[in-house]
Formats: sequence, structure tokens, C-alpha cells
Amino acid sequence: MSGSLWLKDPGTAVRDTLPRVPEKPGPSGRAGGDPVGELADRLDDFVAAAVHPDEVAALLESDGLTDERIRRRFGHEDSFALAEELYARVGRRFPRSEDPPPGPAGPTLLVCLLRGLLFTLPGLGHVLAAPVLAGGGRPAYAPLLAAALAGWTWNQALAHRAYTWLGLGDRPAAARALLRGAPVGVLLGTAAAAAVAPLHAPAVLFAAGQSLYLAAATVLLVLSRERVLLPVLLPLVAGALFAALQPMPSWAHIVLPLVSVTAAAGAAVGAVAGVLRRADPGGRRGSRRRRRGVGPRGLGGSVPYGLFGLGSGALVLHVALDAPAFAVALTLGMGPAEWLLYRFRADSLAGLRACTSPGAFRISVAAALVRSLAGYAGALLTLMAAALLLWPGAGPDAATAAGVLLLGAVLWTGLLLQAFGAVLSPAAVCGAAAVVPLLLPGSERLLVPAGASGVLVLLVCAQLGRITAHR
Repeated sequence: MSGSLWLKDPGTAVRDTLPRVPEKPGPSGRAGGDPVGELADRLDDFVAAAVHPDEVAALLESDGLTDERIRRRFGHEDSFALAEELYARVGRRFPRSEDPPPGPAGPTLLVCLLRGLLFTLPGLGHVLAAPVLAGGGRPAYAPLLAAALAGWTWNQALAHRAYTWLGLGDRPAAARALLRGAPVGVLLGTAAAAAVAPLHAPAVLFAAGQSLYLAAATVLLVLSRERVLLPVLLPLVAGALFAALQPMPSWAHIVLPLVSVTAAAGAAVGAVAGVLRRADPGGRRGSRRRRRGVGPRGLGGSVPYGLFGLGSGALVLHVALDAPAFAVALTLGMGPAEWLLYRFRADSLAGLRACTSPGAFRISVAAALVRSLAGYAGALLTLMAAALLLWPGAGPDAATAAGVLLLGAVLWTGLLLQAFGAVLSPAAVCGAAAVVPLLLPGSERLLVPAGASGVLVLLVCAQLGRITAHR
């Protein structure tokens, strides 16, 4: 469920702050018949503060100036050639460091912490249903883990596709994508559980309910209705608190999770129906977009996001099997992790405005990365300590704790690259990190997280240290 949260694009707020390229040159300019000079006049402030011509080219491309239009209107071969001409004509004027840089509007820290709590509370369903899943013996967790991996993978890809439509301003198309894709995710999760334990009916049924909840939560998160999840999860919270004080009747272990799952599914259906009801009659806007070829092209673009969900989910499950208390801390840590993603974006934009060379900007990005990782490590370490205090008997050794901290760095840097649209590299790194322990048992404790976090940190510095990555 939580994987879909990170597919929101913090960069939209950044792009909204860029100046617009004029469609037609105005009558005033530094040369009456010079369209490049007139364009330089209108983009003077932006070009003067640019630290590289590629930053100007990013603006031209983001505003829809194709190479053909540039050749016809400005006499240059492409956006890069025009950007170099503009960069050469306008002198450098950098803003004072004390000027407050505009940053993307993001959620407050409190909101992000509450989201982390929302990602953790569904785990109470496993606690309540443990007596039913055990069936007189040990609980059957294998089918639940298989269903969870299938759900993480599918819902991550589905959320990416829906967010793509939302980014195009077509909310009804996003709702239709969720309406078609969410039931498929439920079937895949249930099928995965049945394949692992076909004869364990209680576990398969619970996995089906778990898959239904994951699909419903994905719908609500994508459509910005996450506040609905808190009242939906109240039966689980109340049941877990009651069970901690005194024994509960056997029927309550089944009814309470079922109430929450049913409420979540109903809320998701209501959210999708509400979007479609408010859509223009007959969905004409969405139809026009599809006829013009605007929108996601096929399913291939969403596959890397699903693979990232699979790899990161497998890494978290390694921790859950070895140190459940630390897995809870990792899940709660998704709240501060989201807030730090927005902080990194704001810090990188501040560096973009204050730096006077590409090298200085790369140093600024590296410093922002160090601050963010240090903040996340501090938050995760605090949560791990709290989890150990509340989880009697759970005492993993120092190597396991260090590995979990490094795994947190893997997840955060992977989500950071994904937020900037670079999803192939974190998907490949997380996928490889999930497979290595099968070949080298025991490496998942420290070796794999250390190697994967080092690779992803280098990728962040290399890819996000470029000015054009922040357009």
C-alpha cells in the first residue's frame, strides 16, 4: 500500500514557478526584427539566473517548443542551440543568497507522521487474526507474504498509471484506470496466496481480504482520500487494544478485520464513483485526450514502478522475518521519509538559485542529500529504539540494526530517484538486492544493504547533480 504514496510528483510545484515562453513575440525587443532578441527580453530574469544553457533548454522544452517550431520561428536547429544563444546574449545576474527561494508546497511533518501511522495500522489485522490463521498450530504466514508481494508490485504500477493521468489533469481517466486495475490486483494477490498454500483455506481467505484492502487503500491514496483510512481502521485498533487487555471471543478475530476491509472497499468505490459523477458528460474530455494520443502509452511505462515495488517489498520482508520490531519501525518511518523527500526538493531548488556554476550546484545537492539521509537515519533509529521498548523479547544484534538503517537508506534514495522520474536504476538495484540473499544466505543482514545503499547514493549524486534533472 505505502508504495503508491511515493508516486506523487513533487516536481509539479517546481514547474509551476517557471516563466512561460511567449507564443508570439511582442512589438518591443532589443531588435525589432529579431525574434531571439525579443525572446531574450521576455526571459531575461530566468536566463540571467541560469547556471548552464541546459537549464534554459529545459524551460523551452517544458513549454512545448519543438525543434520544428524553433527552426521556423527562431532559425536555430533545436532547443539546445537556441538556449546557448539566449545564454550568450543575457548577462549573468544571480539572486542574493538571502532571497527566499520558492519551494514546492508539501505536507507538514505532522501530516507525514500520521501517514506513516496509517501504513502501520493495517498490521493489527494480522495480530487479531493470528489465532484463526494458526488453526491449532503455527500461523501460516507464507501465503500472506506472497499476497503482499503481489499486491505491492501491482498496486505500485497501477498507481503510477493513475498518477500519470492526474498529472495530465484528467481525473476521470485516473479513476477509470483504478476502477479497472484494482480488482486485478485483488485477484493476483489471492492467486499468489493460493499457489503457496492451496490447502490452507483460512490463510487464503485472509490473503484475499488483505489484497482487497491494499487495492482499496491504493485507490484512496491516489485520489487524495487518505483521511478516510483512519476511521476505516478504527475497528482494528479497538480490537487490538481490547485483545491486549483480555481474551476476545473467536468470532471477533474474524469480524473486526472483515469490517475494516469492507469499509475500505466501500470507501474506494465511493471515491471512484464520486470522481466519475463529477466528470463532464460522457467523459468527452478524456475521449478527446485519448484520440489525440495524450496520456500513458501502453503498460510498459508502469512496469519499472511495479518492479521497484517488488524489490523494495522483498527487502522489507527479509527484515520482517528476521526482526519484526524493526519492520514496524521501517513502516512507521515512511512518514518522515515522505517529508524529507519534500525537504530535499526545496533544498535543491534553493541551491539551484544560489549556485553560480554546475560544480557548486553538485556540491549543494550532495550536501542536501547528506542532511536528508542524516535526518531519516535519526528518525528511523528513534523508531527502532521505541519498537524494541514496546516489543518485549525482541533483541536483534547490532549488525541487524545497522543493516536496517542501511536498508532505510536504500528505500529512501530509491524513492527519491523515483520521485524525479529515474525509476529504472532503483528498480534494478532493489531487485538485485532482493535476489542476492538467495545466493548468499546471511548477506541480507549487512552486506546487501550496505552495497545497495552505496550504489543508490552514487546514483543520486550523479543523476540529481545535473541541473536539468530539477526542471
